Amino acid sequence: MVRWESRDAFRELCDLLRDADRTFLEGEHALEDEVGVAEGYRYLTDALHAALEIYLRCDARRPAFVPIVGPTFKWGGDNSDAFYNFAPVTPDIEYRIRGKRGDAVYLSVCVYGGPDDGRWSTSIVSNLNDRDLIVDSDGRFEIAVSRQRPADAKNWLALTDDANAIITRDYHVDPVRGAPTVYEIEPIPAQAPPPPFTDAEIAARLRSVTNFLRELLAITPLPDPAEPNSIADVWAVPDATYGWAAKDAHYAMGTFDLADDEQLVIDGRSPECAYWGCMLWNPFMQTFDYRYERIGINGAQVEYETDGSWRLVVASRDPGQPNWLSTAGHRRGVLFFRWFLAEQTPTTPVARLGRVKPSGS
Repeated sequence: MVRWESRDAFRELCDLLRDADRTFLEGEHALEDEVGVAEGYRYLTDALHAALEIYLRCDARRPAFVPIVGPTFKWGGDNSDAFYNFAPVTPDIEYRIRGKRGDAVYLSVCVYGGPDDGRWSTSIVSNLNDRDLIVDSDGRFEIAVSRQRPADAKNWLALTDDANAIITRDYHVDPVRGAPTVYEIEPIPAQAPPPPFTDAEIAARLRSVTNFLRELLAITPLPDPAEPNSIADVWAVPDATYGWAAKDAHYAMGTFDLADDEQLVIDGRSPECAYWGCMLWNPFMQTFDYRYERIGINGAQVEYETDGSWRLVVASRDPGQPNWLSTAGHRRGVLFFRWFLAEQTPTTPVARLGRVKPSGS
């Protein structure tokens, strides 16, 4: 019997998937509620979908941008205001990205570097945001992606020895009606059609899928916080980073654990920035279902206090406050704040536990 390398790689993936639910059924991160467990199984399918799109089906020599999150496809800290796309790259090829800007209040195209075997990226290689991007009168643009900047390039993203991925981000204050940016990528020069797959190539791609999933499973579900109903300090993204964090971002993360008659009141103030917003996630870093309930809010949607500050309220039912975020049937969850291109480090929002007033009071 022939010993196929792809068979071994496929079985390694199946072995990982068979035991993947242990991450949320056993040990210190075990979930005990029905909603959490059900979402855990859904998450495994979303994570597998992402891994297959990114590492099995993509080709760095003939790349195309593929969407990596959506209203029914979530992982890695998605956002209801954002459109994300992925394309693989390799440093021995030059590329051209062409696009047409839509209605995003912030967009970026970012090259990441690190292992090329499916493990998470470890560095930000280069980044262009809409403040740097040169576009024509119709909003169209072209970006050279290469080791050395071409003499005629208006926009350029550098490649290094370990460059392996490009992520595009479009953030909207009205994502339902707003037009996303359109992106296309092509290698320079154009590559010949690919030959048929080999056993070794499919084996390598399947191992990348497995490595990607293994690293995702190592960080989810998020651990229970030492202090629920609070928000940890704001942090900025360094160049040496784990995963695909945004170069231009400040982040803050907190948690809630609320009874039906409780609410979490969050007071804050945001500096001038291109975008800021707050999303509610489950412990698998997936937004709650924003198609039917408001589980996130951004700086253009918030009703501000007269002094420019803001107050958000997280609760299971409408507390009669304008900036209410619904828990969407979840007793526990994660709050995640983002600020893009902030003029200064945002002050960490302050959370306090309160009671929802009875209806009619």
